[in-house]
Amino acid sequence: MPKEPKKTKSLNYLSARESARITRENRRITGAFEKQLKRRNVPESEYLTKMRDPDNVVEFDDLHAHFFTDIGTVRAVDGVSFDVPRGKTVGVVGESGCGKSVTSLSLMQLLQRPQGQIVSGAIRFNDGARVIDVTKTPLQKMRAIRGGKISMIFQEPMTSLNPVFRVGKQMDEVFELHEKHLGKDERRERSVEMLKMVGIANSEGVYSMYPHELSGGMRQRVMIAMALSCKPSLIIADEPTTALDVTIQAQILDQLRQLKDKINSSIMLITHDLGVIAEMADYVVVMYAGKVVEKGTSVEVFSNPSHPYTIGLLNSKPVVNKKVDRLYSIPGKVPNPIEMPDYCYFKDRCEMTVEGCGGAYPRQYNLSSTHVVSCYRFADKEVAAP
Repeated sequence: MPKEPKKTKSLNYLSARESARITRENRRITGAFEKQLKRRNVPESEYLTKMRDPDNVVEFDDLHAHFFTDIGTVRAVDGVSFDVPRGKTVGVVGESGCGKSVTSLSLMQLLQRPQGQIVSGAIRFNDGARVIDVTKTPLQKMRAIRGGKISMIFQEPMTSLNPVFRVGKQMDEVFELHEKHLGKDERRERSVEMLKMVGIANSEGVYSMYPHELSGGMRQRVMIAMALSCKPSLIIADEPTTALDVTIQAQILDQLRQLKDKINSSIMLITHDLGVIAEMADYVVVMYAGKVVEKGTSVEVFSNPSHPYTIGLLNSKPVVNKKVDRLYSIPGKVPNPIEMPDYCYFKDRCEMTVEGCGGAYPRQYNLSSTHVVSCYRFADKEVAAP
């Protein structure tokens, strides 16, 4: 009788003892981070810093953000570095789960705590008067910056607006928190003015309505009005047009562009829609599995896509007046975020592998002064670093 093969333990199996050990370790690690964040009376010298380039409004420098779960540590953002220049729009693109939103939430200190924590790296933010490192700034100080100097337009306006409060009450709250010198009538006047600015004709009527009485496009306009109320230095737009039809989508994007120029802000636009990026962005950052795989100007990335993942994304997009039997899709699947490989994360899905791909994760290679790619195919084509 043939001998039965030995059963191997599933990679997804954790014993009760191992799970308890991970939980204890997570509590110890997250507890230390929480204690640091919740400190009071922290001297400014601990979180004030200098920009590498004074023309930037935000600089992400080797940012690592992890989620400490009961089955292991998820490295959601794994060494992200890019800049947002003043007055420009930077598009962050990639498939769901690549770390786009976690990067933006790290900038706002809105990660789901205590599990989600910024582990290392720096986020330098220039509000015009001073430069702070967000990763070292206490929660107490961040409340004054969040919503005032940095604003966020969330993905789904119906879940972002409180259904039990009227629109006006929620608009006024922004001014109550960040412009406390304004009286009740002045706050109302400013809120109505902002609603007019984003193209709502019946601004007085909308001010008195509940969110459920508005259409999706109107709700998104209200969210944009709230985000721009205090004339922030940076607007984070996290997939602001996902739930809207094409006509409304075009109107919202056009309005965002106009308002950005009107108040001289920068936009960090997060989306998986390459059409939106091509229309709106001055610079493009392509993310995959928590890392930046390619970045450059919009013209460089769209005219000369270099990373196989960027090429795959562009090939997956339908083209008008071009008939195909089947749309291209990138083969394979994203690696397990808890057990990431020690080589290039895209190697197992890549159709352009070369000899070095089995080695360590590729460093960034400069294709021009602004165009950078993490791929061994360009190891011998690198230009001198700027």
